[in-house]
Amino acid sequence: MTAKNNLTMQHLVIKRALIGAAIGLVVISCFILSVNNPKPEWGQYWMIRPFIVTPLVVALAGICTSFLASLGNNGGIKRIIAYTLTILIYFFSLWFGIVAGLGGTLWD
Repeated sequence: MTAKNNLTMQHLVIKRALIGAAIGLVVISCFILSVNNPKPEWGQYWMIRPFIVTPLVVALAGICTSFLASLGNNGGIKRIIAYTLTILIYFFSLWFGIVAGLGGTLWD
């Protein structure tokens, strides 16, 4: 692998991680900003945890899906399996990030 190919791969990994984090941030914002009167037992800064955990988990899934997508470059059935796995992993991580971020507050 040449230095140029390695640099391109790094850019793709970072790009997928940032896209995943942005989507996670938008989705969790929809949940958090819909709360008008939070419960007092949640504390004053209850929304910090979901804003950190969910984008982080989905960004890690973006990194994982980046490597799986590179395995699907061979074509054929490997490509179908790789892209199916990337979609499943991404949606599972989005769900898990929401549950982990909102645990004890909205997900109670």
